[in-house]
Amino acid sequence: MQIHPLADQLSVAAQIDVADIATLAAQGFRSVINNRPDGEAAGQPASAWLEAAARKAGLVYRHIPVVSGQLSDAQVQDFAAALDALPRPTLAFCRTGTRSAMLWALQAHGPADAILQIAHAAGYDLAALRPRLSTDGRGR
Repeated sequence: MQIHPLADQLSVAAQIDVADIATLAAQGFRSVINNRPDGEAAGQPASAWLEAAARKAGLVYRHIPVVSGQLSDAQVQDFAAALDALPRPTLAFCRTGTRSAMLWALQAHGPADAILQIAHAAGYDLAALRPRLSTDGRGR
């Protein structure tokens, strides 16, 4: 499991498995956000399984599913609210980590260039989001 820090107290990763939850807890994560819809791919662990493992490990779990290519403003707002409410540090994940990175970028504060550079340094090319980023870097 590769973890990519994006901001102080927030990292993203590709799909995690139930067995990864205990590792995340041991690494100091306190919450997990799943941005992948159930049933997106064969062999993908169900959100309910991940949530049960998170609770068992003492982590707070949130499911904000985003269908690839269909990221909505409501999902960005839900993600921002989760980041404000959940204990930190937080790990967000999806199939590759890109949707989670996109959610972060669209709710982040700051200049668009800085937000896109942070994502790029973490391995995510989010240049296509530039039109959705406002002048202060806050998503619509």
